[in-house]
Amino acid sequence: MAFQKLKNALGFGTEQKALTLTDPDALALFGAVPTASGVTVSPSNAMRVPAVACAVGLISETIGALPFKLYDRETKEAQKDHPAYRLVHDEANPWTTAAELREQLTLDALFHGAGHAQVVPLSDGSPYELHRLKPGKVQRFEENDGEPYYMVSTDEGQVKLAYHQVLRIEAIGGLSPIALGREAIALAITFEQHISRSLKNGTRLSGTVSWPNSLAEKTKENFIKDWMFVHSGSNTGLPGFLDNGATFTPMAMTLADAEFAENRLEQIREIARVFRVPPTMLFELSRGTWSNTEEMARQFMQITLKPWLTDWAGAYARCLLTPEERRGAYFEAVTDDLLTTDTAARATAYGQYRSMGVLTANDVRAGLNLPRKDGGDELSNPYTTTTTIKTGPAASKEEKPE
Repeated sequence: MAFQKLKNALGFGTEQKALTLTDPDALALFGAVPTASGVTVSPSNAMRVPAVACAVGLISETIGALPFKLYDRETKEAQKDHPAYRLVHDEANPWTTAAELREQLTLDALFHGAGHAQVVPLSDGSPYELHRLKPGKVQRFEENDGEPYYMVSTDEGQVKLAYHQVLRIEAIGGLSPIALGREAIALAITFEQHISRSLKNGTRLSGTVSWPNSLAEKTKENFIKDWMFVHSGSNTGLPGFLDNGATFTPMAMTLADAEFAENRLEQIREIARVFRVPPTMLFELSRGTWSNTEEMARQFMQITLKPWLTDWAGAYARCLLTPEERRGAYFEAVTDDLLTTDTAARATAYGQYRSMGVLTANDVRAGLNLPRKDGGDELSNPYTTTTTIKTGPAASKEEKPE
């Protein structure tokens, strides 16, 4: 696809406008689209923005750290004997753990729009290893019926791989958040450059001293030296004495300074929106409270991570399971550690559903990714017991009511 776009841009395609290499529209083909601020944003310089580095690391490292397991749909038991279980839970290959591969492919998707890994099978077709493919060496195409396939560049030339031979993790629409939010990131870089130049070349006065009459240059120099000697270091904060009618006027923060500081905070919020991360997770706590910070941590799981984890589970199933196996098994991330703050609420809700007769014990165990147990399909309330008392001549004394 990228090669075809390049041909079309240079005038070799049909019904396409020919572009020269100096045309601004041609820069998109090489990932060098300038922004309105004049800063070209790439993954390397975008990661120098602390908010971007925090969001990228937060998403990729958390997804990598969450363990994945293969479950049986009926029993909810982990299928540890399946060859795919080792690839998603333990190690993808001898030099890469399953967690490291998830982190790397998620980083590829955040930087370049998609991450890929080749499935290396055994002679019987069962999956044996997963090998990461560099983003620049993979091209995705579609057959006439819409079935995707991949062309992978190797030392021996291009190799065509079927869709089930390549594990693909895709960002929103196949476009990286860095590309989608390049204007916001460029503005954050511009702010950093502006304040750096101001601190390097600019002057920031703490205040001014004025006299009714003009003083000689030597007198001014001596006054500044004496003032610095008396009021610097450990003497900072001591009261000062001025004579000969001199007055001291402190320099307050201007309205422009206050707006500049607020604009820097707003760029952190903009970057948080691009990555769909709650601002408090990027340590922007100007509007954070104890209650909404805890709620935003739960939103991070539901809004930020859940789409990624769903994509990972689908990609694993598509490449590591046969169609018959997919009907009886599924992959799922174990997110218990992220939901520990909500454990009490979950327990209360499950308890109420059990007492209402809405859920059985096995339904609750399924929600907790626990295997079924014998006798766990009863809808009776476990918090109450009912004893049937026998009456009549056949009842013993112990069974008759007093």
